Amino acid sequence: MQRRSAPTDETGVRKTGRERLQDSKDGLFTSDLTVNEYLLLEDAGYEPLGLVLGSSIYHVGFQRRRLGSSHELTVPSQALYHARELAMQRMQSEAEEIGADGVVGVRLDFNGFAGANHLAEFVAVGTAVRARAPANRPAGGRPFTSDLSGQDFWTLLRTGARPVGLVLGSCVYSVAVGASRVVGARMFSNVELPALTQALYDARELAMTRMQHEAKALEADGIVGVRIHEHRHSWGGRAIEFVAIGTAIVRGAPATALESPMTVLDLNDSER
Repeated sequence: MQRRSAPTDETGVRKTGRERLQDSKDGLFTSDLTVNEYLLLEDAGYEPLGLVLGSSIYHVGFQRRRLGSSHELTVPSQALYHARELAMQRMQSEAEEIGADGVVGVRLDFNGFAGANHLAEFVAVGTAVRARAPANRPAGGRPFTSDLSGQDFWTLLRTGARPVGLVLGSCVYSVAVGASRVVGARMFSNVELPALTQALYDARELAMTRMQHEAKALEADGIVGVRIHEHRHSWGGRAIEFVAIGTAIVRGAPATALESPMTVLDLNDSER
């Protein structure tokens, strides 16, 4: 599944969004950055412009399963992938609307609807930022997206690398009936279930491979901060979704000589 092209007016910034974003154009920014993240963002030569978001409520189509074998459910796979893409594209469009160079700290959340087994909402939220130096602005025109925290974004720039986009891959997989069944004397032993192991391994591999394809399309050198999430969505049964997500980066010359790590003792109060 490849990343879609830029959204049309139909999937772009809504009128209500433009009214909210006007405050950012007038100089008032909103942000979900912590104070520490805000400080490091400024130190890295970027300024926050505003909190941007995109959402999509999607109907997930039904697909009949083959109970005797494990296989991908392509209909829900494509639906959930496209729903996330719509949310991310709309968030990116809001960032473009206020002249941002990128979006940091992106969160991509899923919300199900009780009693509506085939409806899903995806929400993408992040802080739009602008580089103070024109040389640090992206060459491609569209703002980059990244789920890195303010601290990780600052550290990444010091290495000379820069983010080019948030990349993801997903796969909804149906596990064969009987794949997790243990019968006879084996019930009293520790034993691997090869069919179940292979099914879940294949599903994760499909998600990882699709994420890597997105990074290659951006001509990235690598992906940092990769996370793999497992979801058992509201349609139940033995359908499992795996989502791989991370920030694609390109390397460059280190901005500064990196210092050796130091041991730091955290004196903040914390519950243990």
